[in-house]
Amino acid sequence: MFRRHRRLRENATIRSLVRETVLNSQDFIYPLFVVEGEKIKREISSLPNNYHWSLDRIPELIKDVTEAGVKGVMIFGIPDHKDEVGHSAYDENGIVQKAVRVIKKLAPELWIITDVCMCEYTSHGHCGIIVDKKVDNDETLKYISLTALSHVKAGADMVAPSDMMDGRVQAIRKKLDENGYKDVGIMAYSAKYSSAFYGPFREAADSAPQFGDRKGYQMDPANIREAMLEIEDDISEGADIIMVKPAISYLDVIRWARDKFNHPIAAYSVSGEFAMVKAAASLGVIDEKLIALEMLTSIKRAGADIIITYYAIDAARWLTQS
Repeated sequence: MFRRHRRLRENATIRSLVRETVLNSQDFIYPLFVVEGEKIKREISSLPNNYHWSLDRIPELIKDVTEAGVKGVMIFGIPDHKDEVGHSAYDENGIVQKAVRVIKKLAPELWIITDVCMCEYTSHGHCGIIVDKKVDNDETLKYISLTALSHVKAGADMVAPSDMMDGRVQAIRKKLDENGYKDVGIMAYSAKYSSAFYGPFREAADSAPQFGDRKGYQMDPANIREAMLEIEDDISEGADIIMVKPAISYLDVIRWARDKFNHPIAAYSVSGEFAMVKAAASLGVIDEKLIALEMLTSIKRAGADIIITYYAIDAARWLTQS
């Protein structure tokens, strides 16, 4: 006798009752880009419907985020000034630090995560400090931990180091603990691959390296066992949440991590993933809403607890409407 699986697909009601993976607005974190200046809401050409925001226009965005039911944001800053050691990254009056203070006043309950890296702030565009024409791992740790501390002093709820320097979680945890911030969490970009999917972000964050590439510190896309070692080390160093980035082409990495570790897992559905859907939708060859929600569902099905996505606001609204 064969099984009649179709009995549980007969109509929308039964399908919803037996659905194994359910998306909701609380799964999402929205990435936002803040810039110096006034009256700026400038669309990022490679990321349609995403913008560079000046601080005076941020209330418009935060209103949309909170009304959609999205519970958190991740802040990326684009400073006016860049130099060899990225002073603007850890300046107490830096753009991220100011944005944190503004958003905390607007929506105290909103969970604020700050991206901690050097690439937006250095004149050379690399994620660390250059010594003898190479990114020096240990020298970079000093600046990464200072940056994280400055974000937390401004009011960030969580910091997210994305530089992929060895030992950066330990350095940040030590710096925060020494300064009385033992309760502030770290979301580590643990398995961050050297991916071709980051292209649109480089425009959004003005962070393209001026020489070479980032393959010496970001992960080789061919490796998965190495990702498990990276995650294991970050957990041992004090990471509260681990991340896999990108998401769609790395669902197997998310699943391996879910099976191996009990830690909360975030996945970053990156700019290239978003831009491809937008491009196909603009040509009329796909249904943007259905494709986006299917992609996000696949990320959660693979094992992610948190999804960082440029679709956060739209997806939250779509889910409410459905």
